Amino acid sequence: MKWLFIGDIVGSFGRIMVAKHLPKLKESLGLDFVIANAENASHGKGLMRKHYEELLASGIDVMTLGNHYNAKGEIRDYLDQTVSLVRPLNLKHSYPGVGTLVLKVQNQTIRVTNILGQAFMNEEVQNPFDALQNVIEKEPPTNLHIVDFHAEATGEKYAMGYAFSGKITALFGTHTHVQTNDLRLLDQTTLFISDVGMTGPYNGILGVKKENIIQRLWKQEKTVYELAEDGETVLSAIFVETNQQGLPVTFKTILLTDKVK
Repeated sequence: MKWLFIGDIVGSFGRIMVAKHLPKLKESLGLDFVIANAENASHGKGLMRKHYEELLASGIDVMTLGNHYNAKGEIRDYLDQTVSLVRPLNLKHSYPGVGTLVLKVQNQTIRVTNILGQAFMNEEVQNPFDALQNVIEKEPPTNLHIVDFHAEATGEKYAMGYAFSGKITALFGTHTHVQTNDLRLLDQTTLFISDVGMTGPYNGILGVKKENIIQRLWKQEKTVYELAEDGETVLSAIFVETNQQGLPVTFKTILLTDKVK
């Protein structure tokens, strides 16, 4: 089974990069399915229905969210109607949609789970360790289980990875928008990376115009975040091939840069 996980898609440039490069990656890598984090796909925060449908049309099979899951209020109106969108599992309040779902590809079952971290995050959530443990103990087993752990702290991500090594196929960190250099197998079983990286504007700071971030951090000015628009773009992803036992046997990071208009 060959699959791809695309890091946080940011704004229109991120969506353009997916539309432009994913068909080529599907062909060259022989992909069977594609997962992507899409919580920033609409103007840098949230996911509007039209952009959800656009990303589906580009070839993404399952989309995960994150701390900006509710940034576009219309998601409440369509989330329960989708079969390929996963919101954070460990929300404390009632919310439409599901935090874990199963798809079937080539007679194999694949579970995708989306979980929010606690350290340095504004969203108050249930304990992420307990949330994932409950899924593993109570939900039917699947051939693959891929977890998008949307969290700030590298240490928390590693703790989650090691706590569940051997129990899940992969735990991929998202949220910090910079692809890390630590793609590895934990205990020779579970594939891990601290952050998959970002798909969107390349020359800003995490996709936002540099000036906005510098003024806020240096001068403590309350600036409005605007997406970088110079055309330089990046696509960050992880390619994985798993065997019949669901173990990763081949894996690599992907980092493509381009210029779009």
